[in-house]
Amino acid sequence: MPHDLIAYTDGACSGNPGPGGWGVLMQAREGDRVVKERALSGGEVATTNNRMELLAAINALESLARPSAITIITDSTYVRNGVTGWIHGWKRNGWKTSAKKPVKNVELWQRLDAAQARHDVTWEWVKGHAGHPENERADELARAGMAPFKPARGAGAG
Repeated sequence: MPHDLIAYTDGACSGNPGPGGWGVLMQAREGDRVVKERALSGGEVATTNNRMELLAAINALESLARPSAITIITDSTYVRNGVTGWIHGWKRNGWKTSAKKPVKNVELWQRLDAAQARHDVTWEWVKGHAGHPENERADELARAGMAPFKPARGAGAG
């Protein structure tokens, strides 16, 4: 029986812009049973929450060694709406919005578009910070990814 592959993704930012992190909880499942799990995280010193949300989804897809069927579950309406709707118009318009302005984070949207082209991706949205266990774990991974870039409390004082 083939495994269902699920990636729970999240981004976090301390200030917006500010230090940020992304996290991914990857699970291979047979029915309700998790048979394999992998955690990914990373961050940047000066970024935005939206960039971290995008990087979580990008890294989930880019981490797959071969084309796969995967469900990505995000708490970001920006990512979900962008990748399932807005991106089609942006590509038609030469990566410009309907107002003819450049798409924000265009290099990440293009990277996400290329990454998902290799796979059969289903996008789902879940409400963030609502007690969903896997989403909460993705949030913890995102905060851990941000930690090296966040100044220590009291740093600079003295």
